[in-house]
Amino acid sequence: MMISRRSALTAALALAPAFAAAKALAAPTAPDAEDVLSTNAVLYDPEIPVAGNPKGNITIVEWSDYRCPYCKKVAPDLMQVVKEDGNIRLVLKDWPIFGGVSVEAAKLVLASKYQGKFLEAHEALISAPSKLTDSNLAETLKSGGIDVARATKDLDANRATIEAILKRNDAQAKAFGFQGTPSFIVGRFRVPGVLDVALFKQAIKDAREAAKKNEKK
Repeated sequence: MMISRRSALTAALALAPAFAAAKALAAPTAPDAEDVLSTNAVLYDPEIPVAGNPKGNITIVEWSDYRCPYCKKVAPDLMQVVKEDGNIRLVLKDWPIFGGVSVEAAKLVLASKYQGKFLEAHEALISAPSKLTDSNLAETLKSGGIDVARATKDLDANRATIEAILKRNDAQAKAFGFQGTPSFIVGRFRVPGVLDVALFKQAIKDAREAAKKNEKK
């Protein structure tokens, strides 16, 4: 989902509380399968590997689709910010709203975590220069060092778990009112749409300042 630079700037500078429509995030507790908007479900899903700094003082969650051109556009800027900042937890949530090969791609990426290559699989697909199709999905994953045969077997063996992850991701995105990909949670705020490096940094700055204010209350 592409938004204008003015709209993106507004989203970054006037962050909307992500959980206002549901309930405020509480401290991490035991996983609650019934509450997709709990802290654990949104920020600490144990089934999704963490990129960036696992001990970072702020979390960015992205909902994306590997066939979304805007997700591909924003990916390099997001990773640049995460790398330069050094104190960001990045949680990448597959939301295959384009259906078809997007769903299969998301499942194979999640299955790649069982060979320790979730992030490599994500990077291979999100950075692929050509449009993802049924015919080039396997080769694109292989180019990122993924053992596709093993990923396929791991998908079959863990299908219920992987499909449950995608169901949670979808439920969260809809609960937050996201209209498309990419969409983000930055700290405790929702930021839908495409941001560039400067806008990411501003959103992160604002989210950190808000967190400090909450700590003082």
